[in-house]
Amino acid sequence: MPEAKLTETENGLVPDGDGWFILNARDATWVHSDRMGSACFFEGEKRFPELGLNVGVIPPGDGTTMYHYEDAQEGFLVVAGQGIVIVEGEERAVRAWDYFHCPAGTPHAMVATGDEPMVVIAVGARHEALKTVYPVDEAARKHGVGVDEETTRGAYEGMTFEDGRYRNGLA
Repeated sequence: MPEAKLTETENGLVPDGDGWFILNARDATWVHSDRMGSACFFEGEKRFPELGLNVGVIPPGDGTTMYHYEDAQEGFLVVAGQGIVIVEGEERAVRAWDYFHCPAGTPHAMVATGDEPMVVIAVGARHEALKTVYPVDEAARKHGVGVDEETTRGAYEGMTFEDGRYRNGLA
């Protein structure tokens, strides 16, 4: 397998084509949401076919995503800070080095709760017809990460790119 070329964009480096590569998160593409912090994506226009991975930096009080479930497995490793996982309508505390395993079809969201940002590495399985559902949940609504009506409409609308040289939250 050849090495993929990393291409400079206005938002950071992205891989151009198939192949292996090494990309520092500080140099990768970052997106920002006023409600869901910032996230680093290591993919270019072409998404990885089998596995997605990103790094999220979530300010206290914000969520990593809206409460949802997918028909694919996901996993979340908290590497800094603390928060709660809302899973199946219940709240569970998490802190640095806790791992949350989320089988396909499990409704969930995470919210940062400490004084510092929560940093989370998220990994998810991929397949062609991935379906995501955002169900109504009172615990999620209480923390500002729940919808008023069930939907399949994307929760990431309104996210904007940040300069790829992200520093806040990554030492």
